[in-house]
Amino acid sequence: MSTPVTNVAKLQRNLGLWHVIIIGLAYIQPMTLLDTFGMVSRDSGGHVPMSYIFALVAILLTSISYGHMIRAYPSSGSAYTYTQRSINPSMGFMVGWSSWLDYLLSPMVNIILAVIYLEALFPSVNHWVWVISLTALMTGVNIFGSKVVAYFNSWIVFVQLIVIGVFVYLIYTKLQMGTYADGTIMADAYEMWSLKPFWNEMTSVGALITGATILCFSFTGFDSLSSLAEETKDVKNTLPKAMILTSLIAGVVFIISTYFMQVFFPSNPSTYFELVDETQPEVLMLVGGSLFQAWVLGFAIVTVMASGISAHAGVSRLMYVMGRDGVISNKIFGQISPRFFTPVNNILIAGAVALTAGFISLEAVVNLISFGALTAFSFVNLSVIFRYAIRDKKVGSLKQFISYVVVPVLGFISVFLMWLEVDKITLNVGLAWAALGFVWLGIKTSGFKKPVPQYNEHE
Repeated sequence: MSTPVTNVAKLQRNLGLWHVIIIGLAYIQPMTLLDTFGMVSRDSGGHVPMSYIFALVAILLTSISYGHMIRAYPSSGSAYTYTQRSINPSMGFMVGWSSWLDYLLSPMVNIILAVIYLEALFPSVNHWVWVISLTALMTGVNIFGSKVVAYFNSWIVFVQLIVIGVFVYLIYTKLQMGTYADGTIMADAYEMWSLKPFWNEMTSVGALITGATILCFSFTGFDSLSSLAEETKDVKNTLPKAMILTSLIAGVVFIISTYFMQVFFPSNPSTYFELVDETQPEVLMLVGGSLFQAWVLGFAIVTVMASGISAHAGVSRLMYVMGRDGVISNKIFGQISPRFFTPVNNILIAGAVALTAGFISLEAVVNLISFGALTAFSFVNLSVIFRYAIRDKKVGSLKQFISYVVVPVLGFISVFLMWLEVDKITLNVGLAWAALGFVWLGIKTSGFKKPVPQYNEHE
């Protein structure tokens, strides 16, 4: 008689602090600032660095809340798990479902960016060749595990920062010579070392928040790190530090870089760019010339693939946790490959979704990702209040009150202000997706008569 198999394949804890930060920075993909500059400059009224500051404040406050929740629930699943355990299982499902718009579309947006760059270099090649081959590469690397992802990304992140540094230096030298994109710098233009790119008499707070809403897309890598909780060493200390450091490093790079870009491109972005929503190729040409553009776009293709690989890892882990819980099919989504120790089924499904990049525009995907991200950020801040302040009543000291009430409330308010500026079409699509999830939840719970399935190993 054969002995029953009791060992079930699980995710392996093999990631340290540096591994996690690298995955986060690769997911964020710092060079994205070149792609979003035009649309944010347009929507913020020429104050991109200030919009980044608004976004960074909200992200840092929220990253502190993520750190609190990781210590309470050190499992993969992110906002889904935290809301489920702290507020309500049904609410947790709805947050997880809505967050799929962020997680599922993030690999896709990197495919779109890579195709934009490749088409600029090889305009005669059909874009489906790039979509299919890049998706296959992204899927294959993820199957072999998260540590492979970290090693693949480490040198890419380093070179990205060098490229951004060279790009900013080129702008700096032009400004030093008294020239900018409009020609010779005039008296009414943004001057270097002035505060005009941040604030002037024409600044609108609403416009800055609109820009910050788009820029939530630029920071989505930091929250995806929580989905690596079951693969991280000393998770309760490592992940909170990694999330704050990832956000801060990215934010500083974004603010400094776009400050010089805004000084160099002070007018309406349509003055400089034919494609305001896809500005990286034109920005590189205007600042560094055709050879610089060709080299950087070639490297940018690799960077967006690194980001896509990290995003792919994040969504596959979210689907794994929801499948393990049983709120979606455990047989399909809740399995770990005993050979690769990765959720192979989910990785393949996310790859199939990424193939639809051939049909969707960059701006539409960025807006939908922001919808999913704002949903997750809102409920992570609320989860801290429900778990620590209401449930555990940890408000007896000033430090506890600040940590578990003041900071998450400020985080929620900062995210709520961005909700007010969400694109109306995006909001409608997001709400339609949420409604579909609500219907599925009703089916799964037999008309809300049965409890929502949960996985209780970490409670």
